[in-house]
Amino acid sequence: MAASRHRRTTIAVAAATAALAAGLVTGCSAVDKALDCFQTADSIADSVTDLQQAVGQAANDPTQTDASLDSIEQNLKKIGDKTDNADVNKAVDHLNKAVDNVRTAIKNGDDTPDLTPVTDAAGELTKTCTP
Repeated sequence: MAASRHRRTTIAVAAATAALAAGLVTGCSAVDKALDCFQTADSIADSVTDLQQAVGQAANDPTQTDASLDSIEQNLKKIGDKTDNADVNKAVDHLNKAVDNVRTAIKNGDDTPDLTPVTDAAGELTKTCTP
């Protein structure tokens, strides 16, 4: 009888340990995703700064504007691939649209496109990614 009780206790402890470990791994995974999102959003903020400088110097080197927009889009893809958070996805969509609008404005001959929607959307993304 004591052996049976000891076996049940051992099984119960093992099951509880496994459940706890699974919970911790899931919790860490969520924190890791949030941290990845925040780090990528921080990279996007740097790219937005580069974009602002590139637009200001577009007469000297118009390729820098494209490079900055490409960098933002690559980072947005990284975030979009790693999250299932609706708010983050919405912020990514807003920033993608703002980047597309800047590309269109430049393509249509606007040497100084309005970057306010890009900076606003980048700020929105940073807020949603903050752990």
